[in-house]
Amino acid sequence: MTLLDALDYAGVAVFAATGALAASRKQLDIIGFVFLAAVTGTGGGTLRDLVLGQAPVFWVSRPVYLVVCVGVALVVFVTAHLVESRYRLLLWLDAVGMAAYSVMGAAKGLAISGSPVVALVTGMMTACLGGILRDLLSGEPSVLLRPEIYVSAALSGAGGFVAATLIGAPLVAASAIGVALAFIVRGGAIRYGWAFSPYRPRPGRPPEDVM
Repeated sequence: MTLLDALDYAGVAVFAATGALAASRKQLDIIGFVFLAAVTGTGGGTLRDLVLGQAPVFWVSRPVYLVVCVGVALVVFVTAHLVESRYRLLLWLDAVGMAAYSVMGAAKGLAISGSPVVALVTGMMTACLGGILRDLLSGEPSVLLRPEIYVSAALSGAGGFVAATLIGAPLVAASAIGVALAFIVRGGAIRYGWAFSPYRPRPGRPPEDVM
């Protein structure tokens, strides 16, 4: 198994765990656990492969990814009650999965397209879509709409990996840089509330000033 394969499995497993944790918060049955785990674990990678023209998508050609999602869902189903704050755990596991997937998505985008810009986009979408789908389907507060930095953390991880790769860093070093950057930025956002300044609406101009 290569390093990128390990990151791919790690991203799927951790995101699947966040999907199952969301199911536990909504008190769903085991089918609900498996469904949310699978959608969360494979959502970002599915969009990435479709954008890159990779057919069939990764979990169709390698169904073991679905087995990982099911296994994680079953483990969470019987252990979630042991966790005192499941939403807090969900956020931190999401940060881990996002960090791993930002690098995996960027690596695949760079390998297939050769474009650093495409790599940044595929890294971002791979890292973010699973969590967005999870929150949408489970009715959780969307990580995308929370004030803390999220998408930018994925971009920082993808950017760190791409920059390190372009200057000739070994794969292990480039991956470590990308994962660390993404996790530090997202972890800081969760722990300290790091955020960009939001848009501040201004009063509209009177009609006589527009004419």
